[in-house]
Amino acid sequence: MSASEVQPPQSYRKEEVQEILHLAIARKTEVEELSRTQLWEIAAELDIDADVLQVAENDWLLQKQRQEKKDEFNQYRQGQLKRKVIRYAIINSFAMVLNFLAAGNLSWSLYILLFLGLPLTLDTFKTFQTEGEEYEQAFQQWYLKKEIKASISSVWNRIKTAWGS
Repeated sequence: MSASEVQPPQSYRKEEVQEILHLAIARKTEVEELSRTQLWEIAAELDIDADVLQVAENDWLLQKQRQEKKDEFNQYRQGQLKRKVIRYAIINSFAMVLNFLAAGNLSWSLYILLFLGLPLTLDTFKTFQTEGEEYEQAFQQWYLKKEIKASISSVWNRIKTAWGS
């Protein structure tokens, strides 16, 4: 069936309109970016109220900012996991070498390997679980700690500059 044989419907749902307009704008522009002025012109052509566009733009900026913070949090968690894996490897390597030198085979060191492996497995699962209430709580705690540290650092810097003057 060719494109000319397809009959468009008489009405579209909101999501369908968004998808069609997204495709049309993507095909219309050769460049990857549109200026803010062009955004406002497109909105005016679509008869979108300036206040509605302003609220939508602010919501988008907040969502983008939040996603950047979540990406930073995910990198932090992965860094923490990497340190735990390195510590796990060092401890177990030492235990296995010690066990092999003492007994000539691996016996009790395997129990340490398994015993320490369970928490590491759970931490790995938690690190790559990026949805749900537990993740959101961990993110909020991390973000709060980060904000508190930034505030304390700012106050400390003000005190240092006040005393230094």
